[in-house]
Amino acid sequence: MEKERKKRVLGIVGPTASGKTALSLLVARRLGGEILCMDSMQIYRGMDIGTAKPTREEQEAVPHHLHSFLDPEESFSVSQYAQMARQVIEKTDVPILVGGTGMYLQAISLPMDYGSVGGDENLRQKYHQIADTRGPEALHALLAQVDPPSAQKLHPNDVRRVVRALEVYALTGTPLSAQKKPEAEDAPYDFRLYALEWPRDTLYARIEARVDEMMANGLLEEVRLLRERGVREDAQSMQGLGYKELWPVLDGRCSLADAVSLLKLRTRHFAKRQLTWFKRDARIQWIPAGEAAQWIDRICQQD
Repeated sequence: MEKERKKRVLGIVGPTASGKTALSLLVARRLGGEILCMDSMQIYRGMDIGTAKPTREEQEAVPHHLHSFLDPEESFSVSQYAQMARQVIEKTDVPILVGGTGMYLQAISLPMDYGSVGGDENLRQKYHQIADTRGPEALHALLAQVDPPSAQKLHPNDVRRVVRALEVYALTGTPLSAQKKPEAEDAPYDFRLYALEWPRDTLYARIEARVDEMMANGLLEEVRLLRERGVREDAQSMQGLGYKELWPVLDGRCSLADAVSLLKLRTRHFAKRQLTWFKRDARIQWIPAGEAAQWIDRICQQD
């Protein structure tokens, strides 16, 4: 019996300022596809400039999902995103993931934290109590006894993952380090992933130009409005690039020029981390930025 074919999911991924939005719109129009946001900051309402969110015209031209559905005061987890994204994928004929949040891609495409192993709240409470009463080092020592490889990888202060590793061992009798690691063939969908590749200097120049454009378009005022509506500086949303750098300007703790310089620096560093993350994913085909137009036919092939 022929194995059932998995649903195809296209993805335009990669670092910030690499041109994902423009390419995804071309592909979506060609295929009649719908864009699924894969950006951990574009999910928030009222955060349009600093997240380089697609314009209203772009969102009207092609159906977009999981943009601007969450208030900036709210927190949101990777697992919540994965659940919502899979629901969108299931009901969409041609889903196209677009964004640079690698953890979101991993959550959709591969099981995380060995989710097939159930949880046990009593066990978790027991281990957390050990960490609270005897310290995280004592909990880490327990893990070192039953799963040395995992203990070597995890810092004692990473209590959540240490607890999870102990929980997996207690429930299965097999160390977490010996569990079968999820692989590409375990993915629930047939992912076809693409990323635009720029010379590093060119990408950094694009990042700096984008920051200047954001400032000209009113990013500081956007941060001010969020603050005035009651969003706290320590909110999850305000840890996004642009927001955490400009907030101190409103308090007089930092000059605008210094904040903009810091924003450019941190964004370059962020892009470097994104590149490192995505370069590890062998599924991604890297498109030389200057050849994007020639790649449209190849990306849109349906076989």
